[in-house]
Amino acid sequence: MADAAQINKKAIFALFLIHFIGDFFQSFIRPMLPVLADKFSLSLTQVGMITGIATFMAFLIQPIFGYLADRYRTRLILLIGSLVGAICIPLAGIAPYFGIVLLLIGMGSISSAIYHPTAAGMVSAHAGRRTGLSMSIFGLGGTLAFALGPVVFAGYITLWGLHRLPYLTPVGLSVFVLLFVLIPASDGKSLTQRDFMGSLRESIGEVWKPVVTIWAIAFSRAFVEQTLLTFMLVLTASEGHSLVSVGSILSLFTVGGSVSAIASGHLVDRIGYKPVYLFSFALSSPCMLLFIHGSGWKMYPMAFLCGFLLLATLFPALALAQKIAPKGRSLVSSIVMGLALGTAGIMMPFAGMMADVFGIRTVLSYLAFIPLAALFLIRNLPEPGKSKGL
Repeated sequence: MADAAQINKKAIFALFLIHFIGDFFQSFIRPMLPVLADKFSLSLTQVGMITGIATFMAFLIQPIFGYLADRYRTRLILLIGSLVGAICIPLAGIAPYFGIVLLLIGMGSISSAIYHPTAAGMVSAHAGRRTGLSMSIFGLGGTLAFALGPVVFAGYITLWGLHRLPYLTPVGLSVFVLLFVLIPASDGKSLTQRDFMGSLRESIGEVWKPVVTIWAIAFSRAFVEQTLLTFMLVLTASEGHSLVSVGSILSLFTVGGSVSAIASGHLVDRIGYKPVYLFSFALSSPCMLLFIHGSGWKMYPMAFLCGFLLLATLFPALALAQKIAPKGRSLVSSIVMGLALGTAGIMMPFAGMMADVFGIRTVLSYLAFIPLAALFLIRNLPEPGKSKGL
C-alpha cells in the first residue's frame, strides 16, 4: 500500500466482489425453505434444522478459518470458499431426500465460513483511516447479494423449476478468473503464535471483556434476525403469498440492510459506534411487531425497515472488533460475526419447536423484545477514538 491512510480501492472492490458472489449463492437457502417444505412435507422443526445446519456450518466454525487466514496467504482460501458454495447449494435443488438436502446445504455453507473471516480480516488492512466505511462497503457486497439472490431464485424457480437450479453454478465459476487477478495476497504474519489457543490469547487476551460484549450484542441481533426471516417466510407462504412475493419480502429486508450498511459505516466514523447501536436496537422492536402482525402491502415497507434496523450494526461490529484487537483481524472477525451467527443458528431448531407448539406469530412477538433487552449491554460497548473528517 502506497499510503496507509488512503483506501486501496482495488483491494476493497475485490473484497466486495468476493463477498457478493459468495453470498449470492448463500442467499438461495432461505427462499428455498418453502419449496423444500412443500416438496418433502417438512415440519417447522425440520425447517429450523435446515436453517440451523446452514448457520452452524457457515458461522460457528469460522474461528478455525479466521485463525488460518491470519497465519497463511489468503487468496486461494477465498477462491475455494466461494467455489464450494456455488457448487453445493444449487445441487440441493435436485436432492432426492431430506438428508441429502441437509448434507449439501451444510457443505455449501462451509464456504461461507471460509471466505467471510478471511475477507473481513483483509478489509481493515486496506481501509486506511476509513475502517467503518470500508467495512460497510465490503458488507454491502453481501447485503446486495442477499437482496438480489432471492428475487433471482424465485423468478428462476417459477420459470424453470427447482431441478434446474444447478444450471446457475457457471455464473459463480465465471467470476473466479477476475477475482484471482484482483484479490490481494496477505503476508499472513499478523500473529506470532502458531497454535490456535496461543493465537487467541495474543489477539484478544487483553481485550476479551469488550470482545465478549460485542459478541453478546451481535448474538442477540443475529438470533432475532434469523428467527424472523426463517419463520416469517414460511408463514407468508402458508398464508397464500406466491414464491415471488416471499422472495420480494426477503429482498426488501436485505435492501434495507444494504442502505443501512453504508449509512452506519459512515456514521460510526463520524459520531462513534454506541449512538448507532442505540438507535438501531431501540427502534427494532416496535418495527418488528408491526411487521409480524402486518398484512397485505404493508408487509413490504415494514420488511425494508426491519432490515434497515436489524442489519445496521452487522458490519460496524466487525470494524469495532478489529480496532480493539488489530493483531488478529480475521480471528476476532470470525468470533464476533461467525461465532455469534453460528450460536444463533444452533437455536433455530429450538425456535422451530416453539413455533410448532405455540404458533409462529406468538413466538416472534416475544422475540421482538430482545433488541430492547440488549440496550443494557450496549451501555458497556467500547468506543475507540473517533475519526475526524473524511
